[in-house]
Amino acid sequence: MPVEIVRRDAGRKYPSRPFKKIALAVLEIAGQKAAELSLALIGNGEMQKLNARFRLKDYPTDVLSFPAGDDLPHAVLLLGDVIISVDKAAQQARERRHSLDHEMVTLLIHGVVHLLGYDHERSAKEARVMKRQERRIYRQLCERGLIRL
Repeated sequence: MPVEIVRRDAGRKYPSRPFKKIALAVLEIAGQKAAELSLALIGNGEMQKLNARFRLKDYPTDVLSFPAGDDLPHAVLLLGDVIISVDKAAQQARERRHSLDHEMVTLLIHGVVHLLGYDHERSAKEARVMKRQERRIYRQLCERGLIRL
């Protein structure tokens, strides 16, 4: 299965079937159709623990990405893990005055683009390049009728 979704805590409230369809399209648009992606939809409590452990930042963040790395057998093409706090996504959706679905897709795309090696925290130039990749994926999702902005 190219996309596996795990839902815990607040993530249980978010419907996974339409989200999985969008995740598959994101992989295809990103040129990673054969890759596998693990998605975890969780709450702020668990996200805060992960953020503290892996980034040394003791607060919940919206999305974390963990690339699979090169240690896997060549037959396995695992892109990595994207973990989204549904609680944080809901808060940000309210603040930005758009739907939770819109925010979840934003975070999914952001996480996958990180897995592809882009990083907005390295430099302003890298941030611009990453933003262009995210917009390209958004546009194609819209063109395919999978999302509306």
